[in-house]
Amino acid sequence: MPHIHLLSPRLANQIAAGEVVERPASVVKELIENALDAGASRVDVDIEQGGVKLIRVRDDGCGIAAEDLSLALSRHATSKITSLDDLEAVASLGFRGEALASISSVSRLSLTSRTENQEAASKVEVEGRDMDAHVSPAAHPVGSTVEVRDLFFNTPARRKFLRTEKTEFGHVEECVRRQALSRFDTGFNLRHNQRAVQSLRPALSELDKERRIASLCGQQFIDNAVVISAEATGLKLWGWVALPTFSRSQADLQYFFVNGRVIRDRLVAHAVRQAYRDVLYNNRHAAFVLYLEVDPGSVDVNVHPTKDEVRFRDGRLVHDFLFRTLHKALADVRPDDHLRGAVAQSLGRENAVAAVTGSAEGLPSPGSAASESALGYPGGLERTPGQVTHPDPQHQWQASDQLGFYKALNAGGGVSAGHQASVAAHPLQMPEDSEQEPPLGYAIAQLHGIYILAQSRAGLIMVDMHAAHERITYERMKQALAQQDLKSQPLLVPLSLAVSQKEAGLVETHGDELQQLGLVIERIGPETLAVRQIPALLRGADGEQLVRDVLSDLIEHGQSDRVEAVTQELLGTMACHGSVRANRQLTIPEMNSLLRDMEATERSGQCNHGRPTWTVMTLAELDKLFLRGR
Repeated sequence: MPHIHLLSPRLANQIAAGEVVERPASVVKELIENALDAGASRVDVDIEQGGVKLIRVRDDGCGIAAEDLSLALSRHATSKITSLDDLEAVASLGFRGEALASISSVSRLSLTSRTENQEAASKVEVEGRDMDAHVSPAAHPVGSTVEVRDLFFNTPARRKFLRTEKTEFGHVEECVRRQALSRFDTGFNLRHNQRAVQSLRPALSELDKERRIASLCGQQFIDNAVVISAEATGLKLWGWVALPTFSRSQADLQYFFVNGRVIRDRLVAHAVRQAYRDVLYNNRHAAFVLYLEVDPGSVDVNVHPTKDEVRFRDGRLVHDFLFRTLHKALADVRPDDHLRGAVAQSLGRENAVAAVTGSAEGLPSPGSAASESALGYPGGLERTPGQVTHPDPQHQWQASDQLGFYKALNAGGGVSAGHQASVAAHPLQMPEDSEQEPPLGYAIAQLHGIYILAQSRAGLIMVDMHAAHERITYERMKQALAQQDLKSQPLLVPLSLAVSQKEAGLVETHGDELQQLGLVIERIGPETLAVRQIPALLRGADGEQLVRDVLSDLIEHGQSDRVEAVTQELLGTMACHGSVRANRQLTIPEMNSLLRDMEATERSGQCNHGRPTWTVMTLAELDKLFLRGR
């Protein structure tokens, strides 16, 4: 057995670099975090060859004193914590004192800095086997510049695992995006191979923040986002969550920040999935940019070398707060919220609210001369201002009262009876107060016995009547169930389950909670359970699998919504079978009644399976189809 000996400082730093420095983006992350901790209002990042040749990060922060420059490159040297109390309530992004030392051990690093009290700047360089620091005078404004050249030049085994220049720069760009989303009060500039890629000014107003979000996440995201702002029990959550209709095929637009630190956390991911559970289509992912502010003492950020993960001291409280806030926000979404997103993409955000609600001063109403001109209608087309075609509730059309040309087509065999469109339209003077018009407008026709066509200020509304009625029925059934206690049904023969000792212990610990879910479970042996009662509503379900899933959730998350999920799945099936079916002819009053119910129902934009219940084709989009105004 070889004798125990101390590792050399260089080897120890290179081992630490294996945890901290995975690729060029890891270096950029650490350096930007140091700049933000220094109070920088501007951060410039220059990259060459994806970061392998050069990474330069410059800031206008407080800088580092000349006498501290050499020490800044030493391992476990930091100005951000001095005692255990500081570590238990870390408010800074970086605090381990490993970043610069680890980076300098696998690259050629130079650090130039100047504080406000110094007349001249100083520069420290590290290179060579012994990592000796050489300090020399330099010219530099107040702030710091870190240059990292030839990353992994002395560790070829690490360098060969790097990807192509394009891929590595993609990771760097994503890193800068996350940091720019975390700090609106700081400007960011990113250049790659002398080419400007991103230039962001500080965003202090709400409008500037939305512009930065649109620049980094896409204009469509901000057009289809709901603003979140909630506080409770020392927690504050704010930000933007996308409407369920703006879902993604992968989780590439999910940003969550805790006290300004971007993190990935299973607890947070579970709370978001639970909030979106019955409004997202299969295998789709929500999009969000959310900020959680908590007491630094209630969250442990020192659980991972890269500081990408945190541990909440009261994880259940945080989970419930996130779920309740997002669940309520999504439940409060109404058709006019969807309409603003759709109209914003064609008319611009400034007129989006006005186009839907008619509340903006000076915005022309549909059918007016100003509206005709603004939308590109030719001057020869004349329509009476304020005169709009919409259904007369007193005028009902039956199948035998179709228009004459439909009868003629049927006589010639051109259109089958099953594919007729029941049309009902009657010119009627709209109320002078256009705000009286509901968001989904008024029904004018039924297409193929499947879709309802309605006219509104936004344009043409198309509704899948079965999907819409399914959601309305489902929500009413959920409300009815919530007003009653979840009743249990005793099993004629108790179900015996063989489980682990840990799972059996959970039954004793969470007995009251399980009983609230309608499950009465008794531990009859070290590794044996007896299920005596299950929810009456789920008497036909697989009781053994249900109990095992609940115990699995308790182990992973400390709580379970499995019974609720299965119950809602059953209610969804019942709502599907109890909803209006396709090919049923509806009268105009029935169609309008369905539209009004949709406007008053939570989550009416999606059916129980996450599919959309309605969509809109704006007047601007219709004009494009027919080349109006060209």
